[in-house]
Amino acid sequence: MSYILWDRFMRFNPANPGWDNRDRFVLSPGHACALLYSLLHLYGYDLSLDELKRFRQWGSKCPGHPEYGETPGVEVTTGPLGQGFATAVGLAMAEAHLAALFNRPGHSIVDHYTYGICGDGDLMEGVSSEAASLAGYLGLGKLIFFYDDNRISIEGNTRDTAFSERVGARFEAYGWQVQSVPNGHDFFSVEDALNQARACADQPSLIVCRTHIGYGSPEQDSAKVHGEPFKAEHYQATRTHFGFPADQPFHVPAEAQGHFRQTGERGARLEAEWRGRLAAYAREYPELAARYQLVMKGELPAGWEARIPEFTPEKDGAMATRDCSGKVINALAEGLRGYLVGGSADLAPSTKTYMSGHGDVQFHDFAGDNIHFGVREHAMGAAANGLALHGGLIPYCATFLQFLNYMAPTLRLAALMKQRAIFVYTHDSIGLGEDGPTHQPVEHLAWLRAMPNVLTIRPADGNETAWAWRVALTRRQGPTVLCFSRQKLPTLDRKQCAPAENLTKGAYVLIDCQGQPELILLAGGGELCLALEAHRKLSGLRVRLVSFPSWELFEAQPQAYKDSVLPPQVKARLGIEAASPQGWDRYLGPVSQANFIGMWGFGASAPYEVLAQQFGFTAENVVAKAKALTGK
Repeated sequence: MSYILWDRFMRFNPANPGWDNRDRFVLSPGHACALLYSLLHLYGYDLSLDELKRFRQWGSKCPGHPEYGETPGVEVTTGPLGQGFATAVGLAMAEAHLAALFNRPGHSIVDHYTYGICGDGDLMEGVSSEAASLAGYLGLGKLIFFYDDNRISIEGNTRDTAFSERVGARFEAYGWQVQSVPNGHDFFSVEDALNQARACADQPSLIVCRTHIGYGSPEQDSAKVHGEPFKAEHYQATRTHFGFPADQPFHVPAEAQGHFRQTGERGARLEAEWRGRLAAYAREYPELAARYQLVMKGELPAGWEARIPEFTPEKDGAMATRDCSGKVINALAEGLRGYLVGGSADLAPSTKTYMSGHGDVQFHDFAGDNIHFGVREHAMGAAANGLALHGGLIPYCATFLQFLNYMAPTLRLAALMKQRAIFVYTHDSIGLGEDGPTHQPVEHLAWLRAMPNVLTIRPADGNETAWAWRVALTRRQGPTVLCFSRQKLPTLDRKQCAPAENLTKGAYVLIDCQGQPELILLAGGGELCLALEAHRKLSGLRVRLVSFPSWELFEAQPQAYKDSVLPPQVKARLGIEAASPQGWDRYLGPVSQANFIGMWGFGASAPYEVLAQQFGFTAENVVAKAKALTGK
């Protein structure tokens, strides 16, 4: 499968692994990464044989699963099964969208395929089912996957353990073209199937190849091949079976080496031809070509911020930050048309993430900027990663914060791959009210803050929301999570307090006192207005009120700045957040109900106003805690 695909079909240039119009290849069963590393080495990527010999060792370019950014030619970090398959759907969506935006009659500058291999484990995981359903609905004709049907997983033969379904029938039901290759080790059958898959322009394709794990070895068709190294004599027997020197583990015949390198060198010619087409395109469509080159570099167009609204108490009054976010998204959308793409898991009316007048991505109609992911949170996050990895797009995806539970693997991979994907989570606290504890995220902020390279921002009003979007769009080294409220929050009068631009520092003094504070109130998101109300009632105390929208941004500041906001000598501190106390000891010292007003268990079903009263989110409770802390 791999040889026929790479040698006779794929367009790639080992000398420039990031060539825009290359075909993408995703090895979804990442534990089989030695296959991918071997291909990259043989075809001439910057991956020496010595690196393969250092497989899975410290500092090697050949880690235990493929990692994007670590190994030249690896398109996607794979390992959690199903994620590679689902991310490939996003890659194919990106190609289709950019082609619809930029291609013109006689000028196909975006024209490539997304290929991949998946295995039994990938197809048992639910994320692949969601992604396959979405791909079939959209008719992604340039998405082609091999299914390595070897019927073996760690515990044994899949037919005898847990997986006997008719995979081909399932994919046909999703709307895929499905072919069956009874002998997946036969070159001609595999090549013929690929030709037929490429000829099917209106459906994604699955080529089911019946293969034999450990092919040609004494352990062929056994589960041991999947999870254990061979014995030395079995390695030798396998080499002998294929006519290789039995005692040379890394032997590459000279004639094979020459053949692979010739194929690799073909890529330079393919890229040169494409660059010639791009130049002709630029002569006929100079503005489009300039825009294409800008977005493929990941740069934002001039003036992209110009339409971002400014919120005032007089004009906007009280607004849920999800509504503020919706206004910001639509203000940004025109300047970022075609570049900013996204949608929600069937929740656009609730998450306020629909871009009016920007069209919808639909079956064979990919020019729109709005994506309807359906109720598929797992696949939505993975597809967003694929859209980001492709280049040329800034994707966002949206659901309720509670359903981070369904998206944590994709968010974690976005962080590992350092991708600019924006995860919008609304209904961010018990403030959503009557839906009850199944929908009330209490542990999720702690979870997000524990995940490396994830930037989480929870704005308190419209102007902080606007700055949060600015930060998210300009951050290029990892995903940003934006958490927004369902309940209405007052628009802060910035004439009476610090400007919202200070959100970029993570925490800032919103309102200060004269002299050294006796108490510091720390709050963000929907609880900042509560702290502000309490601050007004604590006129007898020297109280500093700190807006705290982002721990990660705050931790990135110089220590001098952090000490200026939270002076170490001021020990009386009261944190307020409608979430778990986990992690707050960093800013409050040992956390207890004396210095933190939060959620010490799950929420409940009732109107928000009742929940606020029952769980202590009232100005009166803040005042009482503040006085107890200071002894005043």
